Amino acid sequence: MGNPQQILEVFRAELSVADDQAKLRELRVRFLGKKSELKNALKNLREIPAEQRADFAKQLNDIQSTVERELSERESTARARELAQTLEAEWVDIELPGVITERGARHPVHAVEDRCLAVLRQLGFEVATGPEVESPFYNFDALNIPPHHPARDMQDTFWVQGDLVLRSHTSTIQARTLEKRPELPIKLAAPGRVYRNEAVDATHLAMFHQLEGFWVEQGLTFAHLKGILSFVAGSLYENRKFRFKPKFYPYTEPSIGLDIACLNCSGDGCEACHQAGWVTIIGAGMIHPKIMKNFGYTEPGVRGIAFGWGTTRMTSQWLGLSRAKSLYEQDMRFLGSLRRRPG
Repeated sequence: MGNPQQILEVFRAELSVADDQAKLRELRVRFLGKKSELKNALKNLREIPAEQRADFAKQLNDIQSTVERELSERESTARARELAQTLEAEWVDIELPGVITERGARHPVHAVEDRCLAVLRQLGFEVATGPEVESPFYNFDALNIPPHHPARDMQDTFWVQGDLVLRSHTSTIQARTLEKRPELPIKLAAPGRVYRNEAVDATHLAMFHQLEGFWVEQGLTFAHLKGILSFVAGSLYENRKFRFKPKFYPYTEPSIGLDIACLNCSGDGCEACHQAGWVTIIGAGMIHPKIMKNFGYTEPGVRGIAFGWGTTRMTSQWLGLSRAKSLYEQDMRFLGSLRRRPG
């Protein structure tokens, strides 16, 4: 059995060179653990002569207390030292300006789309979506666009494999909805991408965003259509003057367009209105009787209204852009400049 005093001397020698918490944990196990010399000595006290046993046990207990105290003191010092080192290494002056990563933002076209939908929701319209790859039936035939119509030419439409087309307007959602014959009234707004096989320039794109609204119910009249268009124009363009004018669309009869006053027109060289003083923003009309009949809406008094506009063009107008193409070029410098604009 080892001498208690020798155990203490060995412990202190090793403690003097233990300079981190890991080494101190090893010392604790070696000198205070279940298999340490001190624990074994206490277990084997019966081997000590009876007259020496009490004194020997007292020495062991005193040394164990000393080891525990000195080890705890050294562990406390080591923890404080390591914490100070960590704080020194990770120190940050919180008074200095930080490096801030800019937050993302809604794309301008989607922001405008959301604003338009918010206006239509006030009138009870719900949002509807549909596929972008369509059959010619939903894109043309169901909407009173016959085979000889110019829009069905290759120069205006993207045809894909399987005699399908990339939809050229969101009116396809109107056709799909009417085909299902939902319960009246039907009041839906259909936003989304559309595709036209056109030459790309500053104001024309092969892909852009559009939004259409349509309403089918008993007793609708042309006055309802004008009322909706007036509310939409007033909500989106506030105090801008607007006017109605006759138009032609194969899927509405009668058809009208809504113009707003061009604020940028200076008399010459205005690209927005071509010196006309007015810019068309919405095309609309009563849903063509042939379309209503084709989908079985033959009840007396049941009529429909439809209206739509290009949210890409509207975004360009609101941002004062001369090139709508810039909205889709994924140039972060350009999009970042839009994000910082007021309004």
